[in-house]
Amino acid sequence: MTKKLLLLSTGGTIASVVSDEGLAPGESGEELIKMLGRLQYDVTVRDILELDSSNIQPEEWKIIAEAVYEHRNDYDGIVVSHGTDTMAYTASMLTFMLQHINLPVVLTGSQVPMNVLLSDAPDNLRLAFTAAANCAPGVYIAFNRKVMRGCRSVKVRTTAFDAFESVNVPPVAEVTSDGFSVKDHRLPQPGECQLNTKIDTHVSLVKLFPGFDPVLLHAMAKNGCHGIVIEAYGLGGMTSIRRNMVAAVGELIRNGIPIITTSQCLYERSDLTKYEVGRLALLEGAISARDMTSESAITKLMWGLGQGMDIKAITKFFNTDVAGEVTLD
Repeated sequence: MTKKLLLLSTGGTIASVVSDEGLAPGESGEELIKMLGRLQYDVTVRDILELDSSNIQPEEWKIIAEAVYEHRNDYDGIVVSHGTDTMAYTASMLTFMLQHINLPVVLTGSQVPMNVLLSDAPDNLRLAFTAAANCAPGVYIAFNRKVMRGCRSVKVRTTAFDAFESVNVPPVAEVTSDGFSVKDHRLPQPGECQLNTKIDTHVSLVKLFPGFDPVLLHAMAKNGCHGIVIEAYGLGGMTSIRRNMVAAVGELIRNGIPIITTSQCLYERSDLTKYEVGRLALLEGAISARDMTSESAITKLMWGLGQGMDIKAITKFFNTDVAGEVTLD
């Protein structure tokens, strides 16, 4: 039986055309499908947005999540065409907004518009349809012959076709000379899919650097910041002399503001237990993101705060693997 798939078009480079102001989204989802030629799937198209992904924000996350939820029982899989710049954030947030999703939801895009000769767009879109028809339920990114868990994906290159990497876990599926090969057959935890788009956007993502003044963290809190993800050094170390980040973290936590610590290193984990500078932060109540991506950590924090979680609940939430976004062992 032919698989029924839905394409939700949101714009991005894949749908862009040349304008006097530069590349801008202009192709509809139907036009993208026409340029692909014959497909082995029964594809329905809905254009829900027409935006450069730099303009995809929480309001658009809600629109995309609601569209997926509305059609989750009508199709075998859903593909979302999306700009690359914020695709990893969208994929991570959809993971939390659509927990226990009952079908594959696959985001894809391209580095070159579909209507340009030798674009990567046709292959990426075909791959996304294949993944939507064959992968286990979940949220994914399909790009450059790889299918990656959405909450583990990071954009690592600005122009090359291999723009995305699956961080700290292997790709779920790949295209090789043997065809489309699914590597990870793990099914999601059982449960009924619930749409929950409540989030708190009053958060911040801070990259620590030598000389960073912790006064700035206090300024964020005074101006309405409800939670902070800090990209700390190495395994999660923070400055503890002169510009004392550790002390600032402790004060903010005592004032009810959760502080999540992740690593500036793209690969491997943060571990606050190994060095004194990490242990001090841990003693102050800092929450380790372990091997999560920064994109996943900030969206998970936004979603958790949106549910009204306090620091104790946020700590428990970050010690929970919702959909493969973190390794707890």
